[in-house]
Amino acid sequence: YENVAERPYKAELDFWIRVEDNLEDLLSMDHQVVKDNDTSHAPEQTLTETSLVINGKVDGTVSRPEIKLFKRRWVIVFLFSSYSLCNAFQWIQFGIINNIFMHFYGVDSFTIDWLSMVYMLTYIPFLFPVAWLLDQKGLRVIALTGSALNCVGAWIKTASVRPDLFGVTVFGQFVCSLAQVFILGMPSRIASVWFGAREVSTACSIGVFGNQLGIAVGFLVPPLLVPNIADLGQLADHISVMFYGTAAVASLLFILVILVFKEKPPLPPSQAQAAVRASEDYSYVQSILRLVKNFHFMLLLVTYGINTGSFYAVSTLLNKTIMMHYPGEEVKAGQIGLTLVIAGMAGSLLCGIWLDRTKTFKMTTLAVYFFSLSGMIIYTFTLNLEHLWVVFITAGALGFFMTGYLPLGYEFAAELTYPESEGTSSGLLNVSAQIFGIIFTISQGKIIDEFGTIAGNSFICAFLLVGTVMTGFIKADLRRQRANLDVSGTKEEDGQEDCTTTPVILHEVKL
Repeated sequence: YENVAERPYKAELDFWIRVEDNLEDLLSMDHQVVKDNDTSHAPEQTLTETSLVINGKVDGTVSRPEIKLFKRRWVIVFLFSSYSLCNAFQWIQFGIINNIFMHFYGVDSFTIDWLSMVYMLTYIPFLFPVAWLLDQKGLRVIALTGSALNCVGAWIKTASVRPDLFGVTVFGQFVCSLAQVFILGMPSRIASVWFGAREVSTACSIGVFGNQLGIAVGFLVPPLLVPNIADLGQLADHISVMFYGTAAVASLLFILVILVFKEKPPLPPSQAQAAVRASEDYSYVQSILRLVKNFHFMLLLVTYGINTGSFYAVSTLLNKTIMMHYPGEEVKAGQIGLTLVIAGMAGSLLCGIWLDRTKTFKMTTLAVYFFSLSGMIIYTFTLNLEHLWVVFITAGALGFFMTGYLPLGYEFAAELTYPESEGTSSGLLNVSAQIFGIIFTISQGKIIDEFGTIAGNSFICAFLLVGTVMTGFIKADLRRQRANLDVSGTKEEDGQEDCTTTPVILHEVKL
């Protein structure tokens, strides 16, 4: 009772105040809370009534917010996934053909690596102002800004297709990296604002799916569009095709966001979201402080950073790693990256569906983390077997679990930190991932140059082992699930009920 009453949300407090008014009777009689079955209220009505029954007699009613699912939610999440895809493609389009851009611009490998790492570096200082803007202005402003910056950055790069204009490429990539700040932490927020309690994890997985698909396309398409040829004039023509094609897609998606993307549905999709809407007092600084004081969230912050940072490093250095063992196989390197990410997309969707069905956040996260470690170990010691088909299989296994972990982290964080903003919690997770990603990419790259791929990948394995152990100490404090326990029914837009629960029984010992 104390934990519920302490939540600063009017919708829940109203209910418990009514219970407290009848506390004397409740302590001496059998009692239960049942939902009024009358469904004759008008569609525009936003509150349903819950009757407090004591010894079989109705003792007043308690207003409960009506919750409803809208079909537009699927359009919103798939549109977001699409422009997230475009942005992720631009992150990896340089790294997967690292050697070709080294030849075209006349720079070294580490300089080209920074075209990927700038995404990680930019995210860290800009996350906090963007997270504040998300809480102040909402999803639509963030979506418009992110898709606009993504479009502008793509067009800037079309003007850089000359060996002496590498600085223009860097600037265009910086603008795209700034767009990522408005994109990367959005999946869990969109899922919570638009989707019901039984589908938030699946929706979050779809949001992450777009980013992963963009990375997959970024692994596959650049080696096909930009071949490794010596003539710089012909090479410039091939690079132009890639840059202009990307800019055209980014422009189309920006227009669709303007026309289609909405702030939020007219009615909340879950009781947890209804409680958030009922809250009037919110302090961004206090929210950050509460998150920092949440010990189990801080453990997740570190473990998520290790796992996702490892994925960033492996992806950025994939071309270098494959070229050391299989020279001249740029296209195969891209296909291996594609396999890694496609397998991860399947892992993400399956993990999201599994979470929605079982709610086993702690065990699922720990299991996926352990298999990420196992996959990395197997991948490390099969690279030098001189059989590319083996690398395809081991990279696929690694990707299934390592990138399948991404939505798990977002959703577990949302559970551990409810009712704090999902944009803030997922943003902090991404800051951790970017920091570890920069450290791991630079360190692993230097180790590979000095000691080879086994030593470089073993460096990543050691940190994944630490992350697995730390994950075991995270407590499964599922606050958002507890807030949804009193959901009596979520209605689809056509009026059909999506889910029902049995009446909630209040026992004296709980009071």
